[in-house]
Amino acid sequence: MSRQFARKLAKEYIDRGDALGWFEALYAQRDVKVIPWADQKVNPNFEEWLVQKRIQGNGKKALKIGCGLGDDAERLAGLGFDVTAFDVSPTAIGWCKRRFPESKVRYLVHDLFNPPQEWERAFDFVLESYTLQVLPPDLRGRAIQCIADFVASVGTLLVIARGRKPEEPKGEMPWPLIREELEGFKAQGLKDVSFEEYLDREDPPVRRFRAEYRRV
Repeated sequence: MSRQFARKLAKEYIDRGDALGWFEALYAQRDVKVIPWADQKVNPNFEEWLVQKRIQGNGKKALKIGCGLGDDAERLAGLGFDVTAFDVSPTAIGWCKRRFPESKVRYLVHDLFNPPQEWERAFDFVLESYTLQVLPPDLRGRAIQCIADFVASVGTLLVIARGRKPEEPKGEMPWPLIREELEGFKAQGLKDVSFEEYLDREDPPVRRFRAEYRRV
């Protein structure tokens, strides 16, 4: 039911030329049951990577793109990162601040396509999970450029998304990516460190891409 409602809302806004407005409309329902990704826990695909890599922040600057209700941002802060997290939805950001009133994370309202100038190449670690897949495909190239611009010299970008084979249907929101779309990060000066394609533990399983990049 939550995904059907979100798809309907997304279509209504996109059809009238507002590809981002539906996020605030969705969060403004103030009901986690209608927000498909609002599990109120760390993304398991991110958590698995953190454990595998034994990640520690050590005061490095991290950015969470499309932070939603804040769980991934809080996880990064708990690992010792200096975390900035943003979302286009003011309601989502207010929700984060209420959930984590003592948080060290800087929760901010921003549009991915119009970030503060001081964020350019400013972050040692950037996490993009599930944002690209909820943007219309015609916006992804521009989004990839914006995301890559956040990564500092020798910084790391981790991208987690639904994936599909090129011959498979494009599907409905969240629209799975094909691997070739992620090649856009290399065109922005990032080097691919690792790429994983796997079926997750959802029921039914979902094909995921998990890709790590570094600016050299």
